[in-house]
Amino acid sequence: MSLILPAPVRDLIAELRKLPGVGEKTATRYVLHMMRRAPESVSALDSALAGVAARVRACPECGFPADGDSCGLCSDPTRDLTVLCVVEGIADLLAVEKVGDFRGSYHILGGAISAMRAVSPDKLRIRELVGRVTARGVTEVIVATGADAEGETTALYVRKALEGLPVRVTRPATGIPMGSSIEFLDAVTLMRAMRGRKDL
Repeated sequence: MSLILPAPVRDLIAELRKLPGVGEKTATRYVLHMMRRAPESVSALDSALAGVAARVRACPECGFPADGDSCGLCSDPTRDLTVLCVVEGIADLLAVEKVGDFRGSYHILGGAISAMRAVSPDKLRIRELVGRVTARGVTEVIVATGADAEGETTALYVRKALEGLPVRVTRPATGIPMGSSIEFLDAVTLMRAMRGRKDL
């Protein structure tokens, strides 16, 4: 069916299909919707995408998206910089932040250790984490990686990397079922898990 569409339309569908959870039908529906919108709306979308590509970079401190020298979280003076929550990705950070109960700072690893996906510890931001803990006087590191095998492996590796440093390493406790991802937990479960964290 898509073969009869003009090449630029097919190209846009192909690009949208690269997004997580977007199949051919959804991508086609998105493109057809955009084509029905006024040209100004499409130009606004184009401008917004270009703005993200040109101005947004990973915060050098925590890894969260930033459009300046640091992100809004790292530049927030009300944050407790001595407590650091380590997460696998941006979606996990947003899930913890959505609860509204954690007022410390964050560190995004950029994934989890995975032999199947060829993600080794040196591909994650673990070295940067150790540097932050050493330089910033961090007293507690909460390792909030997923409760699956990769998340557990990553948590144990982080704990080992921080051995010998004067920092308490904890892990969210109750409420996170085995094999689940932080990103998909409901707010109450995540809040209880964060409050009930234990030493790793």
